[in-house]
Amino acid sequence: MNKYGLLGDTLEHSLSPKIHGLIFQYTNLNGEYHLFPTDKKEIQALIDKVKSSEIKGINVTIPYKTEVIKYLDDVSEEAKLIGAVNTICMKNGKLVGLNTDSFGFKYTLEINNIDVTGKHVAVLGTGGASNSIVFVLKSMGAAAVDLFSRNPKDGQKRYDELDDNHNYGIIVNTTPVGMYPNVENSPIAKETIGNAESVIDIVYNPVETKLLSYAKELGRKYVNGMYMLVGQAVKAQEIFNSTKIDKTVVEKIYDKVIGEI
Repeated sequence: MNKYGLLGDTLEHSLSPKIHGLIFQYTNLNGEYHLFPTDKKEIQALIDKVKSSEIKGINVTIPYKTEVIKYLDDVSEEAKLIGAVNTICMKNGKLVGLNTDSFGFKYTLEINNIDVTGKHVAVLGTGGASNSIVFVLKSMGAAAVDLFSRNPKDGQKRYDELDDNHNYGIIVNTTPVGMYPNVENSPIAKETIGNAESVIDIVYNPVETKLLSYAKELGRKYVNGMYMLVGQAVKAQEIFNSTKIDKTVVEKIYDKVIGEI
């Protein structure tokens, strides 16, 4: 049976084993998925197991999405542009790094009928997760994408620059603010949503963050991060197994996991 896993630092609350287990259940793929909490000095040893085919493929989460690049033979063009790798496997005798977070976010937009074409988008947070989201927004035709940070640099904006009268049509939260157990926190006040028509929060636990509850109260479209999480996992299995998985699998897994949180 093929062996897969997640490389990261603190992983005890990860939903990845459940999600990949459901992928195996809903497809003809066979495998087992493990968590690999790894110290920085142990990364090479784990990646060597992919080279030797002891592990068929690994996903990568914080804080190692950039760190792993130096261990790879090749990196996809998309991952280079994003500046982060979250999927590693052997392809044509080379250890290759790719990024499927972008696929997960793009799928989130598509399944929820959010058209970013010509829109001004505010992205809250400038950590690793924001890179793939900015990449997708620009590639899908957003007119402008502004990043907001507590410590802005290189053209980024301060949170207090996002006032109640902004012209952003979409707001995306890429920070962990509002994640369980700090569920009463929100990266911005309700009033700051302004006239934005859609609010996306990549946090998936809780399903409805404080930020999303604000959007709901205002009658705006609101979307959590579960489609992104499930979508990137499904794309990773497509890459690992050189196959195509029907999109209905993403929807089945989303419903199953959301129902159990």
